[in-house]
Amino acid sequence: MAHANEFPSWPLGSGPIDRQSAPPATHPDPAERVAALTQGLFGLLDQAVNEPWRWQVLLDNSATLWRYSGGNAALLMLQMAQRDKQPPTLVAGYKEWERHGRYVLKGEHALWVIAPRTSKVPAVDDGRHNGTPTPDPDVREPDAKTVVTGWRGQAVFDVSQTEGRPLLVPRPGSTELPMSDHEGLWRSFVEVAAMGGFSIEVSDSQHSLASGHTNFGSHTITIGSWLGDSERMAVLAHELGHAMLHGPNDRLGQLYGSSIEHRGLAEIEAESVAYTVLRAHGIDRGAQSASYLAGWADAVIQTEADSILQSTKDHKPLSRVEIAKSVLGRATAASKNILEVTCPAGFGGKIVASRADPAMNSSTPSIDGRRPKGQVRAML
Repeated sequence: MAHANEFPSWPLGSGPIDRQSAPPATHPDPAERVAALTQGLFGLLDQAVNEPWRWQVLLDNSATLWRYSGGNAALLMLQMAQRDKQPPTLVAGYKEWERHGRYVLKGEHALWVIAPRTSKVPAVDDGRHNGTPTPDPDVREPDAKTVVTGWRGQAVFDVSQTEGRPLLVPRPGSTELPMSDHEGLWRSFVEVAAMGGFSIEVSDSQHSLASGHTNFGSHTITIGSWLGDSERMAVLAHELGHAMLHGPNDRLGQLYGSSIEHRGLAEIEAESVAYTVLRAHGIDRGAQSASYLAGWADAVIQTEADSILQSTKDHKPLSRVEIAKSVLGRATAASKNILEVTCPAGFGGKIVASRADPAMNSSTPSIDGRRPKGQVRAML
């Protein structure tokens, strides 16, 4: 297993980059740029299936950039690695950096993420006035809704590509949380469960010899009382992954058959959520998660084989890359929903001006290597 901070130089294809013979940089049109980014993501996911330890690297990166989608976080990591730079920590557009008193260094090349193209369209008319305006003030016109019409490449820059006003960017690390923080994180997890309609029970009975169990019928998550505080919290994070992803209307079932048939893949998703969420809070569960995450590749390959066997003229078989992309997207989306409630230290990859970061203080070195004067909160 590679160390969590060892980010390999993943190329945009399957072979290594030859910087000496690479063609000069061009300016592709938007469609070509999106196609290149998509190819890069697929190549990275394919390698993560062939070399399963890379899956944990993707999760480590998503724990830092949790406000980004899993695919875009992976693309940002990939592009920084290709330039022999440290993994990204805080990413924003050119003008957004200017708004926060920082400026892109001369000669720096943008990083690219995939962003949606959207447009406003009228909502479906209810037929009461045949689509024609009505003078009746009690009859409200249908609201417009935003729909995705396509995809585009969006240029962004990592904080390491900028200079200006000192800005503290804590990097997630492996720490042992004080007991008070354990209790606060547990309460946050309970809040997340309640938002989904689940109650938490700590019980001395076992369901199928498991340390935790999610019952969708009773909307109850049961956690073993024999577990220590740290393990109990990790099991609850895992079960939250199940609660958010694997219910009766599970998209996993729609894509791959059913969660029962692909329980291995469901377990990978749930543990990926737990691993990412805890990592974002500074808790490295690598050793404890190994038994789950080590089966990542086998679960994906088995799902691909079953998809081929069950294919019909109306059901297109899915490739392992498509399955890997789905799992990454689902797991990181669920992690983001949890982290928006638990609020870990750091930015999550994006500047959030509305929330001062309590972990950033005058004793922390800034990105520029200086210590700022006064409170960091005044900088944002």
